[in-house]
Amino acid sequence: MILADPVQRSHEAYQVRVEDYKAFRRDGFLHIKSLVDADEVAELERFTDDMMAGKTSMPGIPAPPADLTEAERRVFYERIHMPHRSLELAERCLLHPRIIDVLEALIGPDILALQTMLFFKQPGQAGQGFHQDSYYIPTQPDTLIGAWLAIDAADEDNGCLWMTPGSQHEPIYPDCDGVTQQGDTILGDIASIKAASHPDVEVNTLARIALEYGNEVKVTAEPGDVIFFGGHVFHRSHQNDSGRSRRAFVSHYCNARSRVPWNHGLPYDGDEAGGAANQEHILARGATHLPYAQPKFGTLCAANAPELYGQRFDDHRTKSMMGDDNGFMVLVPHEDVDHDH
Repeated sequence: MILADPVQRSHEAYQVRVEDYKAFRRDGFLHIKSLVDADEVAELERFTDDMMAGKTSMPGIPAPPADLTEAERRVFYERIHMPHRSLELAERCLLHPRIIDVLEALIGPDILALQTMLFFKQPGQAGQGFHQDSYYIPTQPDTLIGAWLAIDAADEDNGCLWMTPGSQHEPIYPDCDGVTQQGDTILGDIASIKAASHPDVEVNTLARIALEYGNEVKVTAEPGDVIFFGGHVFHRSHQNDSGRSRRAFVSHYCNARSRVPWNHGLPYDGDEAGGAANQEHILARGATHLPYAQPKFGTLCAANAPELYGQRFDDHRTKSMMGDDNGFMVLVPHEDVDHDH
């Protein structure tokens, strides 16, 4: 009889420090340097180079026409949504164990992987004005979090992220122009906004709220750095005014026990009735009572390797808070589950 080798992690585990945890709660974002290895980032870099050169393509995404100049090819793409559903490389990035390690510490232990975007942002390409990600991706309860992986070095010249520390405590502002149905409309005095994400602060009325903080900070990053940010925090980026690329791979997640009535505009069961689309998204870590999807390309995660990334319990015995010999309250497992009352 030949026994299969036990499933092993593909990367060394990352442990979030207490100070980092506190910084995320205080500021609404957390910058982890060199979280993803250089060779993995280089793979993303080569893939985007090949796409712009017309050497490779993705299902459903048109390639640059053959008669374009090199300069025209480089700005043919701006961003690609949901590449993890058609590209194995993108699925690996979405479910990268070290990224999920950080998420487990910040919003876990149960993590649902929802969305990916591949940003090209070549010289001259636009940024994105002030917005809140939970305005676009609703989760109930609201546990949305983004992970922004730098492919190129990002700085002020080529359009790095700008964050507004402390704004994670703001509600999600609803719009008045029918763009989304999201927003905390049950709050009695909340103002409606319009033109979220528009780069012009005179047009994007969320900017008026964001700029009142007066503490916006640029978040420069090196390839392999990952910036984690909550769904409520105000953030934006500016146009790439340099001669360099500012590519990034961005993923979104939530606690796997949140209901997610969102599938990037794609149909799903219960869409018309406002039902949840959890079954369209991948269980990356932990466990959940809600349905979930399997990774299309077999990347290891809780959905297909629960023995490695599943529920984090030492056993399944019932426990109660009891006093120990020193007078402290501690969790004590029941000796006989059959006699629990």
